[in-house]
Amino acid sequence: MSAENLWSGRRVRIVDGSSFSMPDTPENQEAYPQPSAQSPGCGFPVARFVTLTSWSTGNVLDADEDALSVHERTLFHRLWHRLMPGDVLLSDRGFCSYADLVTLNKRGVDAVMRLVQNRRVDFRKGRRLGPGDHLVTWPKPAIRPRWLSPEAFDALPEEITLREIRFRIHVAGFRSREITVVTTLLDPVAFPKEALAQLYRDRWFVELDLRHLKISMHMDVLRGKSPDIVRKEFWAHLLAYNLLRGLLADAADHKASVARRLSIKGSLQRLSVYVPQFISSAKESQDNQLTQLLRDIRNDPVPDRPDRVEPRARKRRPKPYPLLTVPRAIAREKIAS
Repeated sequence: MSAENLWSGRRVRIVDGSSFSMPDTPENQEAYPQPSAQSPGCGFPVARFVTLTSWSTGNVLDADEDALSVHERTLFHRLWHRLMPGDVLLSDRGFCSYADLVTLNKRGVDAVMRLVQNRRVDFRKGRRLGPGDHLVTWPKPAIRPRWLSPEAFDALPEEITLREIRFRIHVAGFRSREITVVTTLLDPVAFPKEALAQLYRDRWFVELDLRHLKISMHMDVLRGKSPDIVRKEFWAHLLAYNLLRGLLADAADHKASVARRLSIKGSLQRLSVYVPQFISSAKESQDNQLTQLLRDIRNDPVPDRPDRVEPRARKRRPKPYPLLTVPRAIAREKIAS
C-alpha cells in the first residue's frame, strides 16, 4: 500500500500556528500587546493564532487566537474538543511533550510529531524495529507542566511506550538534514517508517496554507481598530479561505491529490474576474460561467517541481528608510526643532 493510500482512509489533522498584526490603537494594544522587545510607540499590536487543518482537503477545521504572550500549545489545548477517536495528529516539535502525547492517546488520538530538541535519542536502546526505528519508554517527567492541574498530573501514567524514527533528507536547500519523529503508531507493519516520513513531510502543506492566508489573502495585517473588529476579520478570512478550498475541491472533483496541486493565488485572480460578471448575469448564464471557472482552475495546476530549491532572498531592494525607533510624536518634534 502506498503512503497516500495508507493515510487517505484516516482522518489526519495538522496543527500549526502563526501571527498577524493590526493598527496601533490603545484598544488593540490592550488586548494584543506588541512584542516586549519593541519600545512603546514603535511597534504594532500582534496576535498569535493556531489552526487545526485537514491534511486531505486543506480546510481549517477550527482555530483560536490570543495575545502574543499566549503559547501556541495553550491555544492548541482549546481545540482538543475537535479531535475525535481515530484521528491522527501531525505537528512540529513545538507541540511535542509527554503530557500532550499521553492525554491525546487516552482520547484515542494518535500523534506524529517531530521530537522536541531538548530530548536526546539513543537508537541503541529500546526495541529495535529497523534502521533508525525503535520502540522506547518515556518516563513521566518530574516537573508538572503549568497548564496541567496537580490532580491531572498525578493521574498521568508513570511511563508510556512510543516509537521514534529518524530519517535523513539529502536534498539541497532543505533546512533540516536529519529529522527524528515520535509517534504513538507502534506497528511497523501497518505503519512503515517510509510512510511516516512521507506523512511528516506533508506537514509542510500547512505552512503553505498559512502563507496563503497571510499573503495571498492579506491576513498578515488586519485593519480593525478595535479587538472586536479584528476578531471578526480573522474569522472572515478563515471563512473565505474554506470557501475557496471548497471551490478547489469541486474543480478537482474532490480528489485530494489534485486539489493540492491547484493554485490558491491563481484561483483568487480568476474569481476577481468572474465575480462581477457572475453577479450581473442571468441564472442560465451563471451556471455556464461557474462551469467555465471550475474548468479554468482545474486546467491550470501548479507545475510539479519536486524538491524545488530557491534562495531565501528578495531581488527587489527595499526603500532606504531607517526604522522608527522612537514614538512618532517625538520623531516629529526632533525634525521640527
